[in-house]
Amino acid sequence: MGRLSRTWLGFVVLLGALMLASATERNPTNRTKGRSFIGHKVNTSDTSKDAYTVDAFAAKILTGKLTTVFLPTVYILVFIIGLPSNAMALWVFFLRTKKRHPAVVYMANLAMADLLFVIWFPLKIAYHINGNNWIYGEGLCKVLVGFFYGNMYCSILFMTCLSVQRYWVIVNPILHSRKKSEISVGISAAIWVLILLGTIPLYLVDQTVYVSNLNITTCHDVLPHAVLAKDMYNYFLSLAIGVFLFPAVLTTVSYVLMIKTLNASITDENIGKKRKRAIKFIITVLSMYLICFLPSNVLLVLHYAQITTHNTSNVYALYIVALCLSSLNSCIDPFVYYFISKDFRDNLKNALLCRSVRTTRRMQVSLSSNRYPRKSPSYSSGSQTTKSTY
Repeated sequence: MGRLSRTWLGFVVLLGALMLASATERNPTNRTKGRSFIGHKVNTSDTSKDAYTVDAFAAKILTGKLTTVFLPTVYILVFIIGLPSNAMALWVFFLRTKKRHPAVVYMANLAMADLLFVIWFPLKIAYHINGNNWIYGEGLCKVLVGFFYGNMYCSILFMTCLSVQRYWVIVNPILHSRKKSEISVGISAAIWVLILLGTIPLYLVDQTVYVSNLNITTCHDVLPHAVLAKDMYNYFLSLAIGVFLFPAVLTTVSYVLMIKTLNASITDENIGKKRKRAIKFIITVLSMYLICFLPSNVLLVLHYAQITTHNTSNVYALYIVALCLSSLNSCIDPFVYYFISKDFRDNLKNALLCRSVRTTRRMQVSLSSNRYPRKSPSYSSGSQTTKSTY
């Protein structure tokens, strides 16, 4: 495991330990009430809207620095890095990249999912900075929640497609066809439709709740117990298993087989060094993938399972921290494109140097002419080997 992945893993473990330590410091009198973000309905004189209360632990989290300082700080960092980097990646993929390999198709869709993920962060940042008080209405809250979860799981699926495609290219480096690109476009369209249909349940549930003892209106952070124990539990359990667990297993298997294949082919010393660097990079990418998405999905299922079976949960504070840290993946992906795709690196450099597409192509033709000044009569153009995109 690379140094970067070990650093992140240590950070997450340390953060989790601190959160668990703080979670154990609770008032014994509140033990029977639990420590979740369950809203308990109360009667008020105002009949225009329902009011709910939360227990002391939930109130402490909703008003504490964890949600009002730490979370918005991380989201601001992700927004500042993720928005321009993913926008730049989309520009390169759509306007600068001539080749339409399956990897390019998946990376372009992944960049689109990450961009749609972070573009809503200003509303989420304002919500947390404002003391977890949502002032933008029920409709916009549903859109924020739908885009947040939808594009996060969309990114997971496209990363899975990219990992499988990269393994396939390593095993079959010569086999490239236009039909494969068409298949990748079809798979990408199917993923977008699946995620669009999959987020519909989030729009059918009221996501805003007025918390009377804090005088705030939360967005998705507090929901009635009946909603949490039934609708949300079944929904997020299906997402965690169908849209994370199976893709995560497939991604892990693909990367492990990729490492095994590269290890088995290390013979020449110079090529061996390049392959070893590629293996280290693959391990780092896989580690970042698991670190970003595994804790949040495990804690999500555990949270709703505790609510369903025990009418209480003691992991929601850990979950929102893990969910926040998972958003870091959206600003890491553009740098992954840079390292795995030579075409992306070249197109990005030419774009930053303000070279037009026509000028770039002329330079490539000139370079090829200088490199291969003469063409052997016996040379057959049909024997060319297509270079992989990474």
